[in-house]
Amino acid sequence: MKPSSISPSKTAKSVLVTGAAKRLGREIALQFARQGWDVAVHYGQSKKEAQETVVAIQGLGQQARSFRADLAIEAEIIALFKSIQDQMGALDCIVNSASQFEYDRAGTESGVLDSGFLQQMMKINLVAPVVLAQLLYQQQKTKTERSLERANIPAVIQLLDQKLINLNPDYFSYTLSKSALQCATQMMAMDFAPYLRVVGLAPGISLPSGPQTEEGFKTAHMMTPLKRSSTPEDIAKAAVFIAESNAITGTTIYVDGGQHLMPSSRDVMFKTE
Repeated sequence: MKPSSISPSKTAKSVLVTGAAKRLGREIALQFARQGWDVAVHYGQSKKEAQETVVAIQGLGQQARSFRADLAIEAEIIALFKSIQDQMGALDCIVNSASQFEYDRAGTESGVLDSGFLQQMMKINLVAPVVLAQLLYQQQKTKTERSLERANIPAVIQLLDQKLINLNPDYFSYTLSKSALQCATQMMAMDFAPYLRVVGLAPGISLPSGPQTEEGFKTAHMMTPLKRSSTPEDIAKAAVFIAESNAITGTTIYVDGGQHLMPSSRDVMFKTE
């Protein structure tokens, strides 16, 4: 196992994965480590799990550190990026995996959408990924000659959702925030070239969420043309592929077993027990 101290002069590529302490973010972080990347493990509240992820990455022979930040607070996002630069050197990739996923609908019984809830969703799911992308762009633009001569063009990978081309009214604020992030992805890809690539990665149903039972998840996971949706490993491998593919920018890659090809009036989790 490598020691936890990291020199900014290290030669391995490095990635920041937000929400890397648990679930999908953890698998993405581990997959990058398996492919020879050093990893900055971001967490919000899950300090113990974040440190366990760091130890697992070190066990794979890569360097890792954990960094805490509340992604709803812009000052903490900026401080997070600076801390990573100071301790790990320049980043080569950011995977914005952290997101808030909670239920609401525009057609609520009260007839009034909770604007505070919508604003919170926008802070976590839209503003934080955009700010981090801007910071990485600024890092790259200040190193013009170095950036343009690199074999690998750095990338920001935005975790989106197959729902964006398979709309239904469920999870209104979440879907709205991810839709805005997809639009931002295209615009930033245009604006940040040739220094930085920005790419969307849209999973299908990959892990049980909210009140969904394990049996309900298994049923929902098979409701695709391929009779299987995405797994955390599928998403993680796709993220590494994007990070290492210089010609991909300004687009969204759907990794969902074809789930987006099956329109539905309700979210898939409401179609299972």
